[in-house]
Amino acid sequence: MADDRPDLSDQLLLPDPAAWRAWLDEHEGDTPDGAWLVLAKKGRPAPTTLTHATGLEEALCSGWIDAQMRSLGADTMLQRFCPRRPRSRWSVRNQEIVARLTGEGRMRPRGQAEIDAAKADGRWEAAYHGPARAEVPADLAAALAASPAATATFDVLTSQNRYAVLHRLGALKTAEARERNVAKYVAMLARGETPYPQRRRPGA
Repeated sequence: MADDRPDLSDQLLLPDPAAWRAWLDEHEGDTPDGAWLVLAKKGRPAPTTLTHATGLEEALCSGWIDAQMRSLGADTMLQRFCPRRPRSRWSVRNQEIVARLTGEGRMRPRGQAEIDAAKADGRWEAAYHGPARAEVPADLAAALAASPAATATFDVLTSQNRYAVLHRLGALKTAEARERNVAKYVAMLARGETPYPQRRRPGA
């Protein structure tokens, strides 16, 4: 089995957000695979004052986004940040963050270019909510209502599984794809299956 753990020799340890911003200014256009940035865990002593929140802010300023996260001992963690890919979807949360950053005059040209591109091609208006605010769309709700077995499974989904279904449906571009995938997920739920394994089952 292939080892997909990050190469720890490639980790980027910087003292604070200002150093991360300076690094991005120098490397934002020549590091297509991104960087594994060392971040401090909340309330823990660490060799950096960078947190996920401050790391993400500077990344968004330069047109980058956060990706995988890995633990790195008791005090730190590794967060991979990388340039935003073409057609990458925006979250409402990140839109709110860049609105504040724009007001503070912190956006870099590349970060603003990503915003402009998203507004031009419709991705800005199609931004998705995070797990806490994700709502069941009408077409999925109607299909669930017609399948008591699927509804029973959906009602006990973990937050991870619930969001997986809603997010994947929200990413679809055409009505035909939505209709096909709504049917697929309802059938899956009716069989008692879930996108990710979970212990809790209907009637348990």
